[in-house]
Amino acid sequence: MSKEKKMTFLEHLEAFRWHLIRVVLYVSFFSVFCFIEPLKSFIFDQILFAPVSPDFFTYDFLCSFSKNFGFKNSLCLSDSTFSLLNYNMSGQFTVHLYITIIFGFILSFPFIVFEIWRFIKPALYKKEIKHSKMFIFFASFFFFLGLVFAYYIIAPLSLQFLGSYQVSSSVPNSINLNSYIKTLCSICVCVGIIFELPIIIYFTNKVGLMSIDNFKKYRKHIIVIILILSAIITPPDLISQILVTLPVLVLYETTLIVVGKINK
Repeated sequence: MSKEKKMTFLEHLEAFRWHLIRVVLYVSFFSVFCFIEPLKSFIFDQILFAPVSPDFFTYDFLCSFSKNFGFKNSLCLSDSTFSLLNYNMSGQFTVHLYITIIFGFILSFPFIVFEIWRFIKPALYKKEIKHSKMFIFFASFFFFLGLVFAYYIIAPLSLQFLGSYQVSSSVPNSINLNSYIKTLCSICVCVGIIFELPIIIYFTNKVGLMSIDNFKKYRKHIIVIILILSAIITPPDLISQILVTLPVLVLYETTLIVVGKINK
């Protein structure tokens, strides 16, 4: 371990409390920043409501793909398949508060990881600290990679599937604003967190909590857990679950190969 003096249980609790306070301050600062104009309009109009529009990047790409490969306009969206409604007096204000907290968490994520690192660092040996120097960078990188992947790939397809699904043509889809926002945010944030899997594998291997051989040995169990998590965080359509599961499995297998070579 590092040469810092050993701390009692109460001292660890006190240190944890201050780390937690700083995390709350980070999230609060960025939340307030996101609450005010002009960022409020940018977050809602340019980010959150963008997947509703048929001009969204993902839909344009799929439309171009279908035309170039002989599928004509089969993957093109000519109009939005659903509309958003608010039918609660405080609905929009509540959604605004919810979004500012979510974006506050997202923007402060590198600082949250930094506080986690500061908390666990005294318990590590010098060799473990050396191998974990890029922990903050890679943890943040994979989180934001997961966010981008979910926002441009999983969320648009899931939203269009659920928003266009009808049990009868006599029932038009008018989606509650709160339902739409929570579906979009839960998909993106959860996928971002799942993309932390390579960091978890690397870190637990380096600190000796679980070796690469054990990760390989329990591969089937971990794959089942990934499938369950994918089913929980995605809407109930097979395509979305596959789109979450496949990249996570690729990340898992790639991390095992890379860490295995590093250990050699």
